[in-house]
Amino acid sequence: MLNNIFWVNQYERITLKFLFFNTEKDMHIIAYPMLRDFFTKHPTSESSLNALYKILKRTDFSNFNELRAVFPSADVVKNEQGKNLTVFNIHGNEVRLIVAIHYNTKTVYIRDVLTHADYDKGRWKQ
Repeated sequence: MLNNIFWVNQYERITLKFLFFNTEKDMHIIAYPMLRDFFTKHPTSESSLNALYKILKRTDFSNFNELRAVFPSADVVKNEQGKNLTVFNIHGNEVRLIVAIHYNTKTVYIRDVLTHADYDKGRWKQ
């Protein structure tokens, strides 16, 4: 295990504490093109989204409590089907990344990337 400190980017003053890297198996993230599509439309969010992607990919989270220790603004919410989703507030609280995390298989499914205003409309819950 290797400990490191990461900064989301030079413009945001977010310290992500110590990360514990798993040398055996990283998190597998499905649907990176959704991030790319979003930051193509919202270029100022690119560095924040890519930083979060890299941290998620390289970090071995076993449960939500470990994730929350690194990302204090992450929350668990339920969609209309009652499934747990994790919401990350990033890029100065302007962007919401909604994912389904399967800790047992080390898999992150990107469900949606939204602006704060689009998130508040609630259509992501469907």
